[in-house]
Amino acid sequence: MPPDRLAEGLALLEEALREGEPVSAPFVEKLSCAVARGDLEMLAARDEAGRVVGVVLLSYGLNVSAGGPFASIEEMHVRSGARHQGVGRTLLAAVEERCAARGVSYVEVQTDDEAVAFYETLGYEREEGVLLLSRGLPL
Repeated sequence: MPPDRLAEGLALLEEALREGEPVSAPFVEKLSCAVARGDLEMLAARDEAGRVVGVVLLSYGLNVSAGGPFASIEEMHVRSGARHQGVGRTLLAAVEERCAARGVSYVEVQTDDEAVAFYETLGYEREEGVLLLSRGLPL
């Protein structure tokens, strides 16, 4: 999704992940710049009426252990009314196409327990021995 069309996909993510609260304008500008640079890519699925029903936000980087570029699914959401209709599968197929075009051979996703089975049915595997830790930092 080009930077000038980010608003459509971003609105879905804000609705789903932020209870409708929009991200700040400076953050939107950072997203737009990252998309323009090719560091981020937003892919959207639309219904017959053209409404965005699913979005995936993909980031690209380099990974020493993989010895090359990798991708991370930063956010993915499908509207509840569009679930179990192949939207998520279609989005992940598009992720794989985009990754293949960029020479990416490794895709990771951090998800909640509810979505693990979905990813596993599509070939994603748990990383044994990997434990996610995080720390909030003051701004």
